[in-house]
Amino acid sequence: MNDTEREVHDAARRAKDAAADLAPMSRADKDEALAMVADALVAEAASIVAANAEDLDRARAAGETEAYLDRLALTEERVSGVADAVRAIAELPDPVGEVVFGSTLPNGLELRQTRVPLGVVGIIYEGRPNVTADAAALCLKSGNAALLRGSSSAYSSNVRIVEVIRGALEKTGVPVDAVQLVPGSGRDSAQALMGARGLVDVLIPRGGANLIQAVVRESTVPVIETGAGNCHVYIDEHADLDRAVSIAVNAKAQRVSVCNAAETLLVHERIAERFLPRFLREIGDLGVTVHGDDRVRAFDDRAVPATEDDWTTEYLSMDLAVKVVDTLDEAMAHIRAYSTGHTEAIVTDSQAAARRFTSRVDSAAVMVNASTRFTDGGEFGFGAEIGISTQKLHARGPMGLREMTSTKYIVTGDGQVR
Repeated sequence: MNDTEREVHDAARRAKDAAADLAPMSRADKDEALAMVADALVAEAASIVAANAEDLDRARAAGETEAYLDRLALTEERVSGVADAVRAIAELPDPVGEVVFGSTLPNGLELRQTRVPLGVVGIIYEGRPNVTADAAALCLKSGNAALLRGSSSAYSSNVRIVEVIRGALEKTGVPVDAVQLVPGSGRDSAQALMGARGLVDVLIPRGGANLIQAVVRESTVPVIETGAGNCHVYIDEHADLDRAVSIAVNAKAQRVSVCNAAETLLVHERIAERFLPRFLREIGDLGVTVHGDDRVRAFDDRAVPATEDDWTTEYLSMDLAVKVVDTLDEAMAHIRAYSTGHTEAIVTDSQAAARRFTSRVDSAAVMVNASTRFTDGGEFGFGAEIGISTQKLHARGPMGLREMTSTKYIVTGDGQVR
């Protein structure tokens, strides 16, 4: 075991002890701690923004894109928003202790299945430092200890945010080691976390496809996979034109650097002549580059030719792949071939088309006449989310507090023996 592994495993042991103390704590104690964390974030916003400026300077020097810088940047207003998200989590019902199922067996044993924390949750994430506070708050509320491993690009921001959170926890009954930044900023620290089986109960990667797949391949700790968002919007032949344009523009351009932004637009050929000229004009005026097939490019000479890679790409930028399809079935076949299982949307006034789409498209969220941008823990009423799970085991979709718990059976008897 090298020095990095030793430091990471020592942090995991401290987290395991903290998790044991945190698990039985009352909702009132956890909510009080979260309120103090939120207040501390606001009070220290200037120092957090100053630390973030160091990260932004390094990112600019490295030639990172504007979309990347947007994901990385913190302002005092954004820090205030992060604090509001922490307060919102405090106001949510506590899932710990909830009875999922209960019965009395024929032999008189009382059986209860109750929600319990996962334990020690390791989180490996990229870019956005607001994830540090969101993840810590969700873990605390659900009774879990958090081991946070952010990207090296946000290292200064993450260090300062965790210092502020731990400083607030020192004034509460919550163990300080319930929130820790994983020691080190190199790849070896992430590898040590992935190898801490037995000390870390579950690992959640949050970021781009390369990060997620690396964690899935290399981790010996059980992984909840949060997926990349190659999200699709399909404009059906029965779509209302105004609604279709509004939803498609919002899904792509409202904020391009997030996983629930649309990356591919599919348009039924029977509505293409009415829809595409207007949509391409509006989306082009916003600065979005359209990567279109031949039928799309016939409507706007600003569109560039789409390649096979465009159908598989999560751009996270001012780019959009657009294709004309002949049928609803062709649209669904395209989605099956290229989707990452995050979010897909249909815009249609046909109930039959909507039912067919929702029953046959297999993604974590399927929208009917609504933007893909709504796939979000806050929008779903869960508070801040730990990520969007695209797998089918344990959790799927926005992972809120309930998804941060497991269950155990409590069996009460009166001397029964088998």
